Amino acid sequence: MPIHYETLMNFEIPDVHYTLTKREAAFYALSCGFGADPLDEAQLDYVDFDRDLKIVPSMPVVMGYLPGFIADPRTGIDHVKVVHGDQTVEWLGSLKAGQEVICRNRIASLIDKGEGRGALMVMERDMTDAVSGAPLAKTTATIVLRGDGGFGGPSGPVPVQPKMPERSPDVVIDLPTRPEQALYYRFNGDDNPLHAAPKFAAMAGFPRPILHGLCTFGVVTHALLKAVCDYNPSHLRKFGCRFSAPVFPGETIRTEIWADGFFRARVVERDVVVVSNGTFSAG
Repeated sequence: MPIHYETLMNFEIPDVHYTLTKREAAFYALSCGFGADPLDEAQLDYVDFDRDLKIVPSMPVVMGYLPGFIADPRTGIDHVKVVHGDQTVEWLGSLKAGQEVICRNRIASLIDKGEGRGALMVMERDMTDAVSGAPLAKTTATIVLRGDGGFGGPSGPVPVQPKMPERSPDVVIDLPTRPEQALYYRFNGDDNPLHAAPKFAAMAGFPRPILHGLCTFGVVTHALLKAVCDYNPSHLRKFGCRFSAPVFPGETIRTEIWADGFFRARVVERDVVVVSNGTFSAG
């Protein structure tokens, strides 16, 4: 069935109670490419769970994730044609392994771009400490529903993207991805077959399975940690970007960073910009 605006906007999404284990935190870091240099002590602080483990600042995107929500036929969403449009993470507190959290998800807005033009669904997640109720983090994601325009919903407001600097970047960081990286990353909760099944990827119009947009997000988070935070996760307070093209597993992601708070990324092999309009606050 097609999307019904009021039904989807009022879709009941249960709270997710989540306890972050060291193994989950380490696996998330590994699935985003941390530890590729097993002699790099700064990277090992994120993947060696025998240490006082550091948490990758982008991890809230997989905490409280709702597998199967978009594919639920009650939403009316054509889940075969869904891609991640943009993502933002804002830290309001601090997170440690072993901490119990509550994640509350909601659909913040739904924008109808018109018949044949798709739709945008903006989702927000508030993460709080389960004991104290203190806010920990907030995530905002725009999901592009490529097959769902023309259901009669509002046509705006469409989020305005920040303007990128015209000068050359101050820092450039190249980080590789592995051919099987999407197969690892999907164990964080996003088991969309678009990232694993060649036939499903072909149905969605891709020549082969693509890397999760949120895995790309984790890779550029790594680049920001390395370039501007000296691998200190508490220094990266808010960051977000737009996903402008898919990454294929095995490609190298080059993150271009401006010291005044902007970034973008491209794949080296095809010289295609895959992340644009990136902004960050560090300090």
